[in-house]
Amino acid sequence: MQTPRLATLLAGAIACAPLTLAHADPRAAEAKQIAKTFAQRLQGELQAAMQAGGPVQAVEVCHSRAPAIAAELTAQTGWEVGRTSLKRRNADNAPDAWEREVMAAFEARKARGEDPATLVHTATVDGADGKRFRFMTAIPTQPVCLTCHGGDSVADDVESLLRTYYPDDQARGYAVGDLRGAFTLSRPGG
Repeated sequence: MQTPRLATLLAGAIACAPLTLAHADPRAAEAKQIAKTFAQRLQGELQAAMQAGGPVQAVEVCHSRAPAIAAELTAQTGWEVGRTSLKRRNADNAPDAWEREVMAAFEARKARGEDPATLVHTATVDGADGKRFRFMTAIPTQPVCLTCHGGDSVADDVESLLRTYYPDDQARGYAVGDLRGAFTLSRPGG
């Protein structure tokens, strides 16, 4: 099993995403670091779960710890921290209109040949609560992701647990290199 590669692959994808001149804003660098921290913490816990109890234990960790890690980072940093996807698993992670637009743009950029691991987008947007600085960075699908996000390759015990936790699961059918989702961060300010 290639579970030790999980942390390396996802952290590498975040760490390698360059901030272009359009993203030279220090807020973007801060958000990128928070996304990297989120990825590393979650991956570390997923890796330990895979070693301790296999994919079923990893689903348990994803179900309980991913939202907790996002909440912890939100409390520690003042940024709203989360994950989203066009094919989401957890209804709480459904993208808003801005996130859907960015994910669609990420898909278009990938189709033009850009490396999914480098896809980053920032913007200052007007919302109901005023201006917000928003940041997204893509999460490319790695081979280990297919254990729970692949098509027919999902084991029966994993399938059963996914149905229990996520009866409206849409996060299936991915192949290596697909855009699995994105880390999404925002904070007040223009």
